[in-house]
This record gives sequence, C-alpha cells and structure tokens, in this order.
Amino acid sequence: MLENQNIRPVSVIGPMGGMLTLKDLPKRDTRRWVSRRKAEVVAAVEGGLITVDEACDRYNLSLEEFASWQRAYDHLGVPALRATRVQFYRDRFGI
Repeated sequence: MLENQNIRPVSVIGPMGGMLTLKDLPKRDTRRWVSRRKAEVVAAVEGGLITVDEACDRYNLSLEEFASWQRAYDHLGVPALRATRVQFYRDRFGI
C-alpha cells in the first residue's frame, strides 16, 4: 500500500553535491535562470522533492522547457544548462 501514500524526502542531493530542501529551491518569481538554478530544479524533481507538474506550475515552465533542461543536465551536467551554450551542445550531442 505504500504506492498510494504521498511520501517525499525532506532533502535530496543537489547538483553541487550539497543537501537541497524545498526552502533552498529558487524563488517562485525567478526571472534570471542561471545554470545552477535550472540544475537545482531538475535535481529536486529527479530526487522526488517536487513533481514535474509542481515545478512547471511553480516556475511557470512548459513541460517541453523542463524536459530540455532535464535532458541537458542528464547528458552533460550543469554546464549544458548555460543559455549561451545551448546551440553548441544541441549540435554536438543532440540534446
């Protein structure tokens, strides 16, 4: 019956190796998305701290935008989330 319970961790390992909690996540009104902040949101979702739907609602993201962050982070880590390098990584690594 555990699958019916909504059990979530209190913290997860963040992209920089430290503990990440709900209060450590970027603010809801974040406008400047640096690679570290994007990685924190992806790590929070992958660790079960928040759901994909909650992340998209909280940060006004489309599912496609979040999925692109997740693909980039999973393939190449935090540097792949830099806005100035999106085309570089997309061309070379197909993300």
